[in-house]
Amino acid sequence: MNTSFETGTVEANGLSFQYLAHGEGPLALLLHGFPDTAMTWRHLMPMLAAQGYRAVAPYMRGYAPSGAPDMGRLDGAELFLALGADANGLHQALGGDERAVLIGHDWGALATYSAALQGPRLWRRCVALAVPPLQLLAVRHSRYEQLKRSFYMWFFQMAVADDVVRANDFAFIRALWADWSPGYDATEDLAHLRRSLTAPDNLRAALGYYRAFFEPVSFSFNYGAAVGAIPQPLLYLHGEIDGCIGLTDEDVAAAMVGGGPGTVAGMIPRSGHFLHLEQAETVGARIVDFVGPAGD
Repeated sequence: MNTSFETGTVEANGLSFQYLAHGEGPLALLLHGFPDTAMTWRHLMPMLAAQGYRAVAPYMRGYAPSGAPDMGRLDGAELFLALGADANGLHQALGGDERAVLIGHDWGALATYSAALQGPRLWRRCVALAVPPLQLLAVRHSRYEQLKRSFYMWFFQMAVADDVVRANDFAFIRALWADWSPGYDATEDLAHLRRSLTAPDNLRAALGYYRAFFEPVSFSFNYGAAVGAIPQPLLYLHGEIDGCIGLTDEDVAAAMVGGGPGTVAGMIPRSGHFLHLEQAETVGARIVDFVGPAGD
């Protein structure tokens, strides 16, 4: 991928965000997850720009070169709201209007749900990848097979996790990528990630997402079940061989309850957790078709 992206910095929701940008037109905001960076969108951004969007991918809170706030002050509900407020603040800071679309992967998907609920008039359409709406996620995480896959969430509650994750040039993270997206070569992605999480404050903030959301004393599956559907049309896509969150065809179909009229959900064959990288053309085409040209 030889595309050269613009870079910039804006203040939103009391934090400093650095971002990559490409194209001109209505805002298409792209939110990455863990363990990842804004460069995860390097294939999709030119596709959106070709449809007349200004594609903007910020480094999420905690990921250098964006700011690294103290995540330990948040509980799960507060984090969910804060991530949505970040996205809605970026909408304002970047000059978004009612034509804007919002796209998120992993934690970026949770931020998408939150932003859409808090700012229903800000986003025309929403796309979420790899993490289903909270109503379904709550049910899925109560299953034994998913609890095994989610071991890292509970491990990250331990202080020793910072040292373990950083050890041997982030070998723990390399193993997660290999488990979550079998057969995908993540060399380029991991190089970007090391630059984002090398500083202790940044790694602590990235793990802090899990320490807030899955805090051992206050965590409850009931929280996810209580979150309503977003009002906008939602495209939800999931990888068939996702090693992070395993969903059946029935689960993916059930994800349609998370969006408003016009919601679509689908499974991407032979793809894992990072489906937008593994099947960039296929996933990109689905997204571009769903959001439509920027003028529509």
